[in-house]
Amino acid sequence: MLRPLPDILRIDWPPTAAEPPRTAEDAVARAVEVLRQGGLVAIPTETVYGLAANALDEEAVAGIFRAKGRPASNPLIVHVADIAMARSLAGAWPATADAVATRFWPGPVTVVVPRGPRVPDIVTAGGSTVALRCPDHPLARRLIAEAGMPLAAPSANRSEAVSPTTAHHVLAGLGNRIDLILDGGPCRRGIESTVVDCTVSPPRILRPGPLSRDDLEAAVGGPVEWPAAAAGDSGEPVRSPGRQARHYAPKTPLEMPVEPARRVAQLVAEGRRIGWLTSRTDDPQVRSLAGSRNLMIVPMPESPDEFACRIYAMLHGLDQRGLDRIVVDPPPDTEPWRAVRDRLARAARVPE
Repeated sequence: MLRPLPDILRIDWPPTAAEPPRTAEDAVARAVEVLRQGGLVAIPTETVYGLAANALDEEAVAGIFRAKGRPASNPLIVHVADIAMARSLAGAWPATADAVATRFWPGPVTVVVPRGPRVPDIVTAGGSTVALRCPDHPLARRLIAEAGMPLAAPSANRSEAVSPTTAHHVLAGLGNRIDLILDGGPCRRGIESTVVDCTVSPPRILRPGPLSRDDLEAAVGGPVEWPAAAAGDSGEPVRSPGRQARHYAPKTPLEMPVEPARRVAQLVAEGRRIGWLTSRTDDPQVRSLAGSRNLMIVPMPESPDEFACRIYAMLHGLDQRGLDRIVVDPPPDTEPWRAVRDRLARAARVPE
């Protein structure tokens, strides 16, 4: 017997309102009931929509892996209401984790700390550390507080696919694999959180995100490093999600060529249907191709933050167009663009 599609509960909670509207209270109460019964609820955060389950219920967390088709070797981020809840899940609370959380929570940064005994193996992929984050979305935090439980919540999509930034993306990707969707509107940040390993000295960024290394160094009062090796090189369990070679990928093959205009011209000449994401719409090379048959040019922002906010939504939209290829201009190889370049490089990786 097929499961029905999940209900979508739309909640308009203006950022200026300290208390939630009645619709939010009713939606949170229903979501709490689903979570306490071991179900799966898609929730909005400021980064992307997450697929939430009780992080302390091993079987409920297993439901996340089944719904996403996620490999057991890929750990989950646990979402908490505040620092006190985070500390209750940690085996130790390093000073660097406290500095980052105090400065940026609620916000788009995840701290990796020693794992406490309450956290099931399935959450951490059997590792000795746990990744913790307090999301900057009032609906998500209210849900965690009302449920009285931390929530394991990776992105609410199928494994390796483009992350969802709207409730519609969640429904299109997961359908009846989940129990409920809380629709809090489009995500403000648009890409996943920065992940920083606070178990090493100096602390180390495992996944770039909205917060930069400069932001983190200012918070901890010292250097923050990038990892020297790819995930899995040490033979130890992976400490952070989002480090697979291929990830965040649309169904349509995506390229990020060094000379995008030349590549687009080649594909157009071959009769391919192309979607081209570019911020250089005034460039003569771009304008010369603008009238080409089967070419859709999508203007993109020149700001890294605005680009990050839009990129997943654009990829979701282009995936519905029946295209042969998506071409994206390579972003600048600078620190502000590092997270965007990371996501696009993984999305462009050819499956092995």
